[in-house]
Amino acid sequence: MVRIRLARVGLKKQPSYRIVVTDKRNARDGKYLEIIGHYNPRTRPDTEVVQEDRALYWLSVGAQPSEAVDSIFNRTGTKERYARLLSGDATVEELVAEVEANPREMPDPRTNYPAPAAGESKLKAREAAAAAALAAEAEEETEEAAE
Repeated sequence: MVRIRLARVGLKKQPSYRIVVTDKRNARDGKYLEIIGHYNPRTRPDTEVVQEDRALYWLSVGAQPSEAVDSIFNRTGTKERYARLLSGDATVEELVAEVEANPREMPDPRTNYPAPAAGESKLKAREAAAAAALAAEAEEETEEAAE
């Protein structure tokens, strides 16, 4: 069975994903038939790029999207366009032209979140922030007492 799913790429603690078409028995990052897009959750808003014509083709020949890819297809409108294709309301060419006429706004690449520093965990960062907040409160109390 052919699946459309995410394959992880990117650096350690800095994930980004390719949307790939692969046999369901292959490993997550194993060989694939085709790359049809990419997804970067580290930008705000998330970067979601799908090659509409190839996605519609693979869906029409029976490829099953994973849950994550299905939600990406919902957000990009691919799933709705596929339903219109199945009902006969539009052809693939019309749907692709519609996507190209109304491009989605791409997020600024400067909105990438930095990876945590080596050896720094979220817990340590939270503890440091809590300690800084307590110190600020104590300083405010001493200022109020001095007045």
